[in-house]
Amino acid sequence: MNFARKADLGACFVASLMVAVGMKARSAEDAGRKEIEAFNKRYVELHLKMDTAGILALWAEDGVYLMPGEAAMIGRKKISSWVEEIVAKMPGFKVMKQEMEFHDIHVCGEWASEWATEHQVVQPPDQKPLIEGYGKMALVLHREANGE
Repeated sequence: MNFARKADLGACFVASLMVAVGMKARSAEDAGRKEIEAFNKRYVELHLKMDTAGILALWAEDGVYLMPGEAAMIGRKKISSWVEEIVAKMPGFKVMKQEMEFHDIHVCGEWASEWATEHQVVQPPDQKPLIEGYGKMALVLHREANGE
């Protein structure tokens, strides 16, 4: 076998290896995106059911919640207390609509990021007028060692 032939075979091998690695990375990213899309669907469903405990269970123990103009809330326990305090002030309220459109999902190993636009319609008790809210949120997600 001559040198040119060996070089051609070597180049073909390297190109094939690069394609295989690229396909594996794409496959892993696609799987990660599907996992995030399933998470997003569940997140919206939990809001519609007003399942506060279910929503809070999605937070990592060391999660961080950022609100404009407020100090960062660090830790599921602190975030849960804050949310439960708000919910306690709203007995009889019912989420009628929860729309979230997620954008720019990026997956990198065990981490992912995305942002969403949100539209929520809430029915206060006693047939008071509906409350509509709009917002944006950014999510940084991490798969824990246990797979959650």
